[in-house]
Amino acid sequence: MEHVHLAGEDEDDIYGGFNDYNATLDTGELEQDSAFQHAVRTSHGRRPPPTAKIPIGTAGIGRLGTAAQGRVGMPSSMGARPVTGSTEARPMTAVRAAGYTSAGARGAGFDPMNQATSQGPAPPLETMSQDSPEEKVKLLEKKVNELIEQSCISNSKGDYSAALDKAKEAGRQERALVREREKLNAQDQANLDLTYSVLFNLANQYSANEMYQEALNTYQVIVKNKMFNNAGRLKVNMGNIYFKQKNFPKAIKLYRMALDQVPNTHKEMRSKIMQNIGIVFVKMGQYTDAITSFEHIMQEQPDYKTGFNLILCYYALNDKDKMKKSFQKLLTVDLKGDTDDEKYTASVDDKQHTLILEVIKNDSLRKIERQKKEGMERCIKTAAKIISPSIEQSFATGYDWCIDQVKSSAYMELSHDLEIDKATMYMKQKDFHLAIETLKSFEKKDTKVASTAATNLSFLYFLENDVSQAGKYADMAVNKNRYNPSALVNKGNCLYASKDFEKAKDYYKEALQNDSSCVEALYNLGLANKKIGPFG
Repeated sequence: MEHVHLAGEDEDDIYGGFNDYNATLDTGELEQDSAFQHAVRTSHGRRPPPTAKIPIGTAGIGRLGTAAQGRVGMPSSMGARPVTGSTEARPMTAVRAAGYTSAGARGAGFDPMNQATSQGPAPPLETMSQDSPEEKVKLLEKKVNELIEQSCISNSKGDYSAALDKAKEAGRQERALVREREKLNAQDQANLDLTYSVLFNLANQYSANEMYQEALNTYQVIVKNKMFNNAGRLKVNMGNIYFKQKNFPKAIKLYRMALDQVPNTHKEMRSKIMQNIGIVFVKMGQYTDAITSFEHIMQEQPDYKTGFNLILCYYALNDKDKMKKSFQKLLTVDLKGDTDDEKYTASVDDKQHTLILEVIKNDSLRKIERQKKEGMERCIKTAAKIISPSIEQSFATGYDWCIDQVKSSAYMELSHDLEIDKATMYMKQKDFHLAIETLKSFEKKDTKVASTAATNLSFLYFLENDVSQAGKYADMAVNKNRYNPSALVNKGNCLYASKDFEKAKDYYKEALQNDSSCVEALYNLGLANKKIGPFG
C-alpha cells in the first residue's frame, strides 16, 4: 500500500469543470439579443425578390436570389430554370441536360442529338487505301509468304524448275519489302524470320536443281549472318552438297563444324551428323575412323542402320570377334515403336473399335512402322548372309550361329526366314540335298513359313524332274497359302508338265489375280495358250 497514491481532501477534484456552461453558446436568449436582431433586420438578413427575367450583370440590381428565395439560373440551351413553387414541375438537371423531358413524345427512341431526322442513314465505311506505305508493306509480306509456299509445293511435286523460279521471285519481293521499310524508317521492324525463310528455301531449290555452287553461296549468306539463331547447323546441308560433289574432306570438315553447333542435349541430331561423318570415312576407305563414329552412336542412341554399317566396317577389316559383337548389338536395337500386328486385330464384340482399326491399320503412321520393321529385318538378314562365311569355318556353321542369336533376341520370328534363306543359299551353291533337308523341317511350322518352304521344295523337285514330288509340295504350299503366287505358278508348272494345259492356265490366271506383276505366271500363261491353240 505504500506505493498507492490516494487523493487527499485538500486536492482539486479531477472531474472538475465538466459541468461548466459557456453563456455565449446559449441560443435561448437570441430573441432578447439586440445586436443579433439588428443584424437580422439589416441587409445581412434580407434578399431581393426572385426575378428570372432580369439578365445577369445588370447595373443597379441587387444580389442574386438564393435557393430559399429564388435565383436566376445560368443561361443554357435548355432555357431559364424555373423557381420553386412555380406551376411547371422542376426537372432534375442531369436528366434535363441529357435531353429527357416528361412531356416528350411517348414511344420515341433515344435521340438527344436529333441525328435520325437530320442526317438520314449513316454513310458507308471508307475503304482503306492500298497506296499507303503501311499497306504496301503488309501486301508484300503476304505475297512473299505465298511465293515460298508455292515453291515448296512445286518441289514436293517434283517440278524443281518451277520451284526455283518461285524461290527467286520470293527473294526479289523480299528485297522490295526491305526498301519499303527503309522509306518508312522502320528498319527496326524487319522480319528476320521471313528473310531466313526466303534464303533457306532458295538454297534448297538451288540444291534440288543441282546448282551446287549457288546453293553453297546462299547457305554461306545465312551462316555468316549473326542475326540468325542456330544458323550454324546449316553447315550440315553444305556438307551434304560437298558429299554429292565427292569432296569428302570438305564434307567432313563442315559436318564437324555443324556438330560443334549442336548441344549435347540434342542427341538425335548429333547422332545423325556423326552417322554422316562415318559414312564419309567409309567412302574414303578409312574404316577405323568410321568405326569410331559408329561405335559412339551405338552407345548413345543405337540405330539399326548404324549397326549394319558397323558390321560392314569390321567385315572390311576381317575382324571376326568384332563382327559377332556387332551383330549382337544390332539385335538389341529397339525400333521405338509398336510393330506388333496383334494390336490391329479386330474385336468381334466392339464394332466401333473394329471400324477404327480398319482406318488406322493402313494410315501413314502404320506405313512408317512397317518400313522401320522391314528395314530392320532386311539389315539382319543381309548381315547374316555377309558374315556367316567369315565368322566360322563354314557357311552353314556361321549361319547357324546367326540363327541361334536371332532366336534368343526380340526378333525370334525372323529365325524361320533365316533358315529359308539358308536353304536358298544351299540352292545357289547347288547343294540340293542340304536345301531339301532344311526346307522339309518347315512342314509342320506355321502357315506362312510352311508355304514358303513348300514352294521352294516344289521348285527344287521340279528342277530334278521329279514332277510327282513337285506337285505334292505345290499342293501343300497352295493349301497353306492360297494367295501365294509362286505356289500357284509351281502348281501350274506341274500340270503343264503333265500336259493338262487347261488346268495349268487356270492356275496361272489365279496367280496373276493375286499379283499382276508376276512375270512367270504371265509368260507361262502364254505358253499354255499356245499349246491349247486358237480354238481351245
